[in-house]
Amino acid sequence: MKTEALERSRALWNRTELDLRSDEVLAQILDRGEMSAWRALYRLAATDSALRSRIRHIVLTVPLPLPHFWLAALASLGETVDIGASVPDYYERTSL
Repeated sequence: MKTEALERSRALWNRTELDLRSDEVLAQILDRGEMSAWRALYRLAATDSALRSRIRHIVLTVPLPLPHFWLAALASLGETVDIGASVPDYYERTSL
């Protein structure tokens, strides 16, 4: 399993190791990860239906900067998703 890009991700700045079993870690990668980490996550999700399901749940419940991007990515992997689903407002979360 290729996880080097995930292990090096700046999204894990407050972690000592990558643990993709943690929804919190997964949410951090979806929120703060860089393109190389997202590519690695997509490759892992391509063969892991449980991971795809967890990503879908996080996208639909946690404010993220690109939720519809992730829904489209999941759809491209064969997941049944509503691309137009209502998602939490990221910009509301980040406003001061």
